[in-house]
Amino acid sequence: MVTNLAKIRKRRGLSQRELARIVGVPTQYISNLETGFRNINNIAFQTGVQIGRALGVDNLSALLNEDDPIVESRIKSTSPLHEPRELTASERERFRKIATESREARKRALAGDGPEPLHPINIPTFKPELLMPERPRLEATVISLFSGGGGLDLGFDRAGFTHVGSWEILEDAAATLRLNRPNWTVFGGRDGDVREVDWRRFRSNVAVVHGGPPCQPFSSAGKQRGALDPRDMWPEFVRCVREVRPEAFVAENVAALTTARFQKYVETVILKPLQGLYHIHILQMQAYEYGVPQVRRRVLFFGFRNRSLQKAWKQPQPTHCRPGGSDSHLPETIGVRAALGLPDIGFDDVCPTLRSGLSGPRHTTSILSSVSAQKKYDQLQIWPNGVAANREAAHKFVTKNGSFRLSVPDVALIQGFPESWRFEGATYMQLGQIGNSVAPPVAYRAASSVADLFSR
Repeated sequence: MVTNLAKIRKRRGLSQRELARIVGVPTQYISNLETGFRNINNIAFQTGVQIGRALGVDNLSALLNEDDPIVESRIKSTSPLHEPRELTASERERFRKIATESREARKRALAGDGPEPLHPINIPTFKPELLMPERPRLEATVISLFSGGGGLDLGFDRAGFTHVGSWEILEDAAATLRLNRPNWTVFGGRDGDVREVDWRRFRSNVAVVHGGPPCQPFSSAGKQRGALDPRDMWPEFVRCVREVRPEAFVAENVAALTTARFQKYVETVILKPLQGLYHIHILQMQAYEYGVPQVRRRVLFFGFRNRSLQKAWKQPQPTHCRPGGSDSHLPETIGVRAALGLPDIGFDDVCPTLRSGLSGPRHTTSILSSVSAQKKYDQLQIWPNGVAANREAAHKFVTKNGSFRLSVPDVALIQGFPESWRFEGATYMQLGQIGNSVAPPVAYRAASSVADLFSR
């Protein structure tokens, strides 16, 4: 019997052998699942997650149900990077019903016809700017690639570097940078496409190059296609560094880039082209270790053009520990409930990793990244879906389970952006800028470690 699992695998262009290799199981294992010889409901959880990730499927049990076939979405996407979720007819109907009910409930709430608000408009206590005291302005200049919502840019700015230019292909993100720093030179849209820039004109005029190439080709939340993903811009970052020849560079990405899966990629695409030109250090930084109330581990590449800078550089050290880390001499990072100014419920902790609204198959106003993250949000009594545009709207739009609904300013705060830093674009676009950014306090500590070299 040919099952839905086989149909979806073939639609994805994968053979049984290829799928087995990706998942890390024998080919016969996949064959047994497709014929129904092995019950997919009884397989190991992690194996199921890997199969689902490889095929873009959420509910694996539905793949063996011929009575509830996989159907295409009614909404057609024009994006070549859009990868539709493989859902059965019943699943699509269920999600359609949820979306309709939520949309109608939101309309009623904003019109004043919804349930009585359960939570007052929150007044946050967390002030990320205190984690980033402004340093004296340096003569050292900096250019920014893939600037997004400005996480790295803000960190380098508060560390004292003099801004020369930012390049960002998303118009709304470029508008965010201009809104917050009207005096900056920002290239957006087509002008912000780094592939079209001749960087040699900046040689000898720029001290530091920094940027966070798109993480989607490497993130465990995506398909992890690496160099095969057209969004892979690491070669462009490396080209910029080679053409500008700055004294130093800092590049950021998801921690998955340093796993065995991408070891060869890092060696051939990033390290080898810069070999002999730069001394490179690779460092992982965890957001809550720098005062940000969120679990967010990222990898940073620090490159120095000469050995004296490399020897003088001191890698950034954690300034905080996770709540409950009583064995540490460092102060505890504030819990997310306390950070947002929410009442004490007897439990608090840092927030799960924020999901970008631009990273999934379709744009979304959810920041939920995983099933385990949902469990943590349940404990925190915070609702991660349907993030509202502002606090007043979140206050009016009561959640079904009574949890606190987040707003865009709340999510920005959880990422470490000061309240004064505003975002342009629709709600999903603002959330995308926030979720794709480097947490500014983390960026600040990374930038400060480099700034120390230029302030001697």
